Amino acid sequence: MKTQPLFTSGNIGKVALKNRLAVAPMTRVTASEEGIAGDRMQAYYADFARGGFGLTISEGIYIDRKWSQTYAFQAGLTSAEQAAGWRKVTDAVHQQDGRIFAQIQHSGALSQGNYFLNGSVAPSAVRPTGQQMTFYRGEGEYPVPRELNDAEIQDIISSFADAAFCAVFEAGFDGVEIHGANGYLLDQFLTDYTNQRTDRWGGNIADRLQLSLAVIQAVRQRVGQEIPVGIRISQGKVNDFFHKWASGEEDVSVVFTLLAQSGIDYLHLTEFEAWQPAFPGNPLSLVELARKYAPQLTIMANGSLHDTSRARQVMDMGADFIALGRGALANHDWPKRIAAGEAGRVFDSAILGPIADIKDSELPL
Repeated sequence: MKTQPLFTSGNIGKVALKNRLAVAPMTRVTASEEGIAGDRMQAYYADFARGGFGLTISEGIYIDRKWSQTYAFQAGLTSAEQAAGWRKVTDAVHQQDGRIFAQIQHSGALSQGNYFLNGSVAPSAVRPTGQQMTFYRGEGEYPVPRELNDAEIQDIISSFADAAFCAVFEAGFDGVEIHGANGYLLDQFLTDYTNQRTDRWGGNIADRLQLSLAVIQAVRQRVGQEIPVGIRISQGKVNDFFHKWASGEEDVSVVFTLLAQSGIDYLHLTEFEAWQPAFPGNPLSLVELARKYAPQLTIMANGSLHDTSRARQVMDMGADFIALGRGALANHDWPKRIAAGEAGRVFDSAILGPIADIKDSELPL
């Protein structure tokens, strides 16, 4: 009975889900070099649905044949061949009574491997902090990106919309999640030190959110009102883990109020530990702040929630759905295990090394 809220049915937009448990998006660089999802990805994703997760969110999928690809062997949604590869994945998930959303992504300055073009682009020509990730085949510092011009920004907005349409109407996904988190392009526009623009795409935090809002609007226009559309938001980044928004709750109020008005069906929040206060000197978690400033939005929370007591705590804070990353990797059957009163297996980080691709041990026998 203590876990009952996790196992109640729910809806994201007009898609019904059998429980409140989702698999968080996790990059696994297991597609072909040309970005086509194959048999290993099909078996991997279907196994989460077999294990009882109501929803799986795909790894980030690149959206164009220019600068959006983030990692070598990442899957895309830019061709009929790529859509067909994903269609086999979505069909396999549906056969296991699961639902799957496509997370669509542009790398911006954090590109580590692009099949199509050399170099990287960003809101401003600012070298990203930190080092490239070796388990995604990166090495050394990130290069200095080239600043995008307005025409290129408009093209990126269109590419997000095209990829969303392809995801739903060609590849068979049940919904779309826009990747606005973790230091990738949309987050680079939102972040003060990576966005030094003085045009309409830069300035205060409301102005720096405008690209995300434009992408949401374009995606919604392409997929219509029946298809769930969400956005993932974070403070921390893959290359700047402990970053915080400079003005704390004041920034939160702007971001979440605007997102609540944007037409999204859900807001996916990710923090390292989702129950922790979002800012020093403020007791409220990011989930609680989102519920305060976007009271009507469906909220999905991610961040070290594989402990059922923590998952329940964050639902009590206002989350409607719980997304598991490490917990799902260690337990493709986490929902069935927990419902049966069994303990979950402990996550072993070795599974992500030396390259974070899908290992034989993760596939069903």
